Amino acid sequence: MPGNDTSATDPRAPVRLPAALTSMPVQLVLLFVVLAAIDLACQWLGARLVRSADELRSSGAVRALVPGVLVGAGLFALVDAILFALGAVSFGGLGGFAGVGRALATSIAAAVGEEIVFRGVVYRRLEERLGTSVALVVSAAAFGLVHAGNPGASWASTLAIALESGVLLALAYAATRSLWLPIGLHFGWNFTEGGIFGAAVSGGRTSGLISTTLAGPPLITGGAFGPEASLAALAVSLSASIALAWYVVHTGRWRPSRWRLRRAEAADRHS
Repeated sequence: MPGNDTSATDPRAPVRLPAALTSMPVQLVLLFVVLAAIDLACQWLGARLVRSADELRSSGAVRALVPGVLVGAGLFALVDAILFALGAVSFGGLGGFAGVGRALATSIAAAVGEEIVFRGVVYRRLEERLGTSVALVVSAAAFGLVHAGNPGASWASTLAIALESGVLLALAYAATRSLWLPIGLHFGWNFTEGGIFGAAVSGGRTSGLISTTLAGPPLITGGAFGPEASLAALAVSLSASIALAWYVVHTGRWRPSRWRLRRAEAADRHS
């Protein structure tokens, strides 16, 4: 009865938090803390290690970011189409909006943070000294190894991430000398995979707008790691990488190492 509730007047009564706060999952709170830390780390790295005048110039942001998002989304939609044709994925209708916000936040954090670190710093600095070929291999391998500790990871998923995302995103940077295209590709792929189709993104479980179920051998479905570890994703990403590599080579953007440049310059002086 209302007359028996003394919590409003009795200072000794325990403080009761709103139900909305007590029901909030601890994982969600931790997610917000982690995302905030990632954002701060990205700003720190961006200010000190990335040449914002080139890699993050605002003048070409929309022109590279929007096509990147659309292409990234299209690439993963193609992966799901292949899995559907193979009978490895089924669609169970609308899954609701419950996990979309989380998928959006994690996709943005991963796309911005990982691209600044792996393409804006690791790949760029390696390329400046050792050339495009070495930078491509080393940065892609590092990107795959970073995901080796994710839930459901295996040697196959680590290799797949290196060959798919590591190679494709490095080539996207090499093609534009800007981070906006790889950020767009990264975000478009991840959000479509998790936020729209509700599949595991690099082992991270989420729920999306469309309810999907994967069934079949891990090499076909990607297993617990998600579709990124599937042969379909590998085939789609490598096809896109081949097209980008052709563009980088034929537009003169494939850079030799410094020692090869010095040898060429020395040969020219003695000729």
